[in-house]
Amino acid sequence: MDTLLAPLEIAVAWIMYGFHQGLSAIGLPPDSGWTWALSIVGLTVVIRIILIPLFVKQIHASRRMQLIQPEMQKIQKKYKGKTDPESRQAMTQETMELYKRTGTNPFSSCLPILLQSPIFFALFRVLNNLSAIAHGTHAPIGPITRPVAAQAEASTILGASLSDKFVGAQTTSTQIITVVLIVLMSLTTFTTQRQLMMKNMPATAMDNPFAKQQKVLLYLMPLFFAISGVNFPIGVLLYWLTTNLWSMGQQFYVIRRMPAPGSPAEKALEERRLKKGQEHKRFTIPGLHSETPAAEPAAEPEKPRTGQRQQPKRKSRQKPSTAPQGDAKAPEASVAERDA
Repeated sequence: MDTLLAPLEIAVAWIMYGFHQGLSAIGLPPDSGWTWALSIVGLTVVIRIILIPLFVKQIHASRRMQLIQPEMQKIQKKYKGKTDPESRQAMTQETMELYKRTGTNPFSSCLPILLQSPIFFALFRVLNNLSAIAHGTHAPIGPITRPVAAQAEASTILGASLSDKFVGAQTTSTQIITVVLIVLMSLTTFTTQRQLMMKNMPATAMDNPFAKQQKVLLYLMPLFFAISGVNFPIGVLLYWLTTNLWSMGQQFYVIRRMPAPGSPAEKALEERRLKKGQEHKRFTIPGLHSETPAAEPAAEPEKPRTGQRQQPKRKSRQKPSTAPQGDAKAPEASVAERDA
């Protein structure tokens, strides 16, 4: 773990230190906790800007996943109740073929979160080791040398240091600040997830297992933050809160400008564009309905069948067999004439 996180710890330390130096150069006190707090905010903004290309890929992947949900449900319904290995393998093959045909990668939507996790832990280790670096019991991390760490450790925000935690806090101000940050963190996470589910998910996607899992996480995540947040330094909580605020604003923009197909947000976008006289083009995936071309030729062979159904005319060929009966009646008519 130390080997993997060491480069990230140095990168995080340099970015945070660079912002601290820049803020100090424009007049902010270098030994103020607010200067170091703004340095963490600047670090968060830089990381989120770097992750914007991955975020765009995440949006496209999410939209594709939502569009293929009807096809996914067809596959699941086809193999529902079948637990034999052959059926499970066939279901997996059809699902992978659907992903390949539509160019969908279900793991793309998780990339920004997965890439932020190591950065989060790197920042946690930097802030958690400030006291040890300041006392000389831990080696410096990049530009965070012993004097710099001592300065950061001595700086406070409303009486609380950036490395202080709720657990083991020695002042009431530390406990109050950590609780406020945890509550704000939970609220922003809840708002972001609720905004996503209520506005940017089509009705067809609300019945699948993934949507049900999202509903459960909507209420479990705040509880998770409340339990785990008491063990995080204030600086890490500040980083997390800034990330949530960025995500909430970024998602609001995406939902308004690039909503998921079939979602209430897309209907609202279409109405806004129609009012302005603009054309609304729906997002589509090439190769999504591969069964449609195959179904059209299947309807054509029915035409010859309609012609073959005329073969029952052979029954009419039995009419000549009744002709002799008609001829037999003719002589009877002639006899009647002779009697007349």
